[in-house]
Amino acid sequence: MKSAENRVGAEIQRGIKKFLDSLRGERNASAHTLRAYGNELKRFAEYMGPEAHWKEIDHVSIRGFLSHLHGCGLSKVSVARALAALRSMYKWLAREGVVQQNPAKLVSTPKLPKKLPRVPTMEEINGLLNSEMPESAAFPERDRAIFELLYGCGLRNSELVGTELGDIEEANGVILIRGKGKKQRYVPLEGAAADALTVYREARQRLLNATGKSTRRLFINQRGGPLTTRSVGRIVKQVAVARGLPPDIHPHTLRHAFGTHMLTEGADLRAIQELLGHERLSTTQKYTQLSITHVMDVYDRTHPRAK
Repeated sequence: MKSAENRVGAEIQRGIKKFLDSLRGERNASAHTLRAYGNELKRFAEYMGPEAHWKEIDHVSIRGFLSHLHGCGLSKVSVARALAALRSMYKWLAREGVVQQNPAKLVSTPKLPKKLPRVPTMEEINGLLNSEMPESAAFPERDRAIFELLYGCGLRNSELVGTELGDIEEANGVILIRGKGKKQRYVPLEGAAADALTVYREARQRLLNATGKSTRRLFINQRGGPLTTRSVGRIVKQVAVARGLPPDIHPHTLRHAFGTHMLTEGADLRAIQELLGHERLSTTQKYTQLSITHVMDVYDRTHPRAK
């Protein structure tokens, strides 16, 4: 039986490696993104076989690959993700002069069911944050600060774990956030989030003194090392479930709730876009959902023919 390397053309393999390196270096892609793109592109390379070359692959070949994925039982979401990885790969190949055009652009994205993720209500979030951390919380000061920053500042999980002590500007009441693609933005640090962070930083220093360790990273584990995104996800789920919220809650749920609740309370969509660090306004719109009651209220208050 052939190994995975023997099932992939050398040119294809080199191209994928260089593309992933560029994502890591130029766009500061997260480990999750790199892993996902790598898996999708490896699957495509194995499908095309050892004799394949980038210039010989056309949109018909890509359609065949997507049909293959569908035949293997993958969902439309998974097939769409594979196509997105190929489009991004070919865009890079065109920029590098390897190909003249992007055949993946000629392939239609599978129609996906329009399903909005459930966002916890303001009452649910406030109920969680206004109560004590559960007894199961291993580091309650840290865990509260995690929740306050994810929800209070709308941070991505990767942005949270990447934050350093020097990024906190207490005098200005802001935190410097390093987002996707090495883009930076400032988010307000006020109220409950600032208070929780002050309490946590004192507990953090006590732990570092006890362990004899030192790190610039803001969020640490109980051994004094930097916290990982996987650990944050586990902490969020554990605390949320202990406080009666559904088990499908993860760090991005809190970021989504941040945008949704701000919009519901009347915040400007472009201001939310800036706070979330979205490049496109359309992305922000996907992160927000309004109840029909709020939509009707806005209509009644603002449309001249509704009065």
